[in-house]
Amino acid sequence: MREEHGVDLATLTTMRVGGPAARLVRVDTTDELVDAVHEVDDADWGPPHEVGEPLLVLGGGSNLVVADEGFPGTVVRVETTGIQVESDDRCGGANVRVAAGEPWDDVVAHAVDQGWAGIEALSGIPGSTGATPIQNVGAYGQEVAETVAQVRVWDRRAGEVRTLFGSDCGFTYRDSGFKRDPTRFVVLDVLFQLRVADLSEPVRYADLARSLGVELGTRVPLADARAAVLEQRRRRGMVLDAADHDTWSCGSFFTNPILSAGDMEALADRVRHRLGDSAPELPVWPEPDGRRKTSAAWLIERAGFEKGFGTPGPAALSDKHTLAVTNRGSARTADVLALAGEVRAGVETAFGIRLVNEPVLVGVSL
Repeated sequence: MREEHGVDLATLTTMRVGGPAARLVRVDTTDELVDAVHEVDDADWGPPHEVGEPLLVLGGGSNLVVADEGFPGTVVRVETTGIQVESDDRCGGANVRVAAGEPWDDVVAHAVDQGWAGIEALSGIPGSTGATPIQNVGAYGQEVAETVAQVRVWDRRAGEVRTLFGSDCGFTYRDSGFKRDPTRFVVLDVLFQLRVADLSEPVRYADLARSLGVELGTRVPLADARAAVLEQRRRRGMVLDAADHDTWSCGSFFTNPILSAGDMEALADRVRHRLGDSAPELPVWPEPDGRRKTSAAWLIERAGFEKGFGTPGPAALSDKHTLAVTNRGSARTADVLALAGEVRAGVETAFGIRLVNEPVLVGVSL
């Protein structure tokens, strides 16, 4: 373990905002991770199950917005690495255990190289592997919930290492039991069950299918699927590039709204009333549970917020994608939240839908 003080958290997050950590501990092994968290936690976990000293477990910092004042407790930076193959055959698939600190896109690239299908559409997503089940990371028709077999965690409440099966994780759209109970579990590693194959999972995203020149539902070579996803993400400013301020962000700042069928029809009526019958129809996709999902980016644009909105301010919507709030080089957390709040309020005024932020807010609220 390596301990530092006063480290500016803006240097450890992809949005590049946030003040100093009172104490930063970097850990390289799972044992160090458990020890660091255990050291911070109060020995007495009696009711109401609160932690004595504030603790922030930080991976790649790609889904985090930290207060300008910083963090008053201990930040544990997870830098554990390792990809361990527990089995690999066409009958049972590839069971691959990945350390929490392993960079996620390195895992996807390795899977594609090895001929393991199931996460290729999640290429280019920044951050660490340990964060993927917490957020139930997803893109282009895939989400990690489909491949997570087990998550090994440190249960801060029980004071022990536990193994949770995928079915125990409470996965929903961009959400999980870990996210809903954020102070209890620290992810140590994740076991993924992947399909051994030369071809991808069926392509489920229309733009991706068009770029590949195939019909929806087609399987393509894994390397082709990864390359097409990376190209799509680069066009939207969603692949990290220090020279491109459109990538100084948390990716999508808002989740796509999911509504009941009746509520979605009511939203469509409000859209037609505001935009007129000649306007493009509200995009709607069915969910497995019978609800309907629509596009937050579509609503943002139709509420009057174009790409680059906020320029030349310190924070602006991406020049490539209206769903990304970006730091143009000198933004503070207050600037980011002010812009995000303006966009959220504008969409709510226009369409009666209150967008939900996807990044985790630390020490601040929207």
